[in-house]
Amino acid sequence: MQTVNTYDGIQPMHTPFYTLSIGYSAERCLSAFDLYEHLLESNAEPAALISAVQEAIGHSGALSRYFWPSPSGKRNNQYELKLARGKKLRDIYKVNENSPLANRELRNAWEHFDEKLDSYVLSNDAGYFFPTPVMGSHTLADDPIGKIFKLIDPHNHCLVLLGKKFFFEAIRCEVEKIFARTAE
Repeated sequence: MQTVNTYDGIQPMHTPFYTLSIGYSAERCLSAFDLYEHLLESNAEPAALISAVQEAIGHSGALSRYFWPSPSGKRNNQYELKLARGKKLRDIYKVNENSPLANRELRNAWEHFDEKLDSYVLSNDAGYFFPTPVMGSHTLADDPIGKIFKLIDPHNHCLVLLGKKFFFEAIRCEVEKIFARTAE
């Protein structure tokens, strides 16, 4: 496939399509993080804060897929193309393998929330349950008998989802860098 071999996955005349698409996802992610900050300053309810972070993470997940395409579809004739495209975009935007966007754990926690919730409720049948979103220290999730559904810890930029901690500030910083590069 010539596009893969000659152009590393992206023909030069198609680069603006990727730049605009990456810029959109990055801008939407940062807008959601800005909303989170505004809600935080306005003493909003934990559910609203978590919702804003959830939206930001969703957009960061979309952004992540440009740089690390899904490994599925190996029989598809575009498999090599998307791998080459991902590598070229990582080079263009100076995104390395240690990027917080490379870790799909948080994104997948939201995208597959229904499945994670099934497992959570089936595996936790005793303890103190907190089914509504709460704000507090992420250390509350360390209590073995406390079952945290959703918790936001603004001081440590941590979201606890089904008892699992996710620190999101590094994602925000990485998206800011990528967004700045879309303007270069």
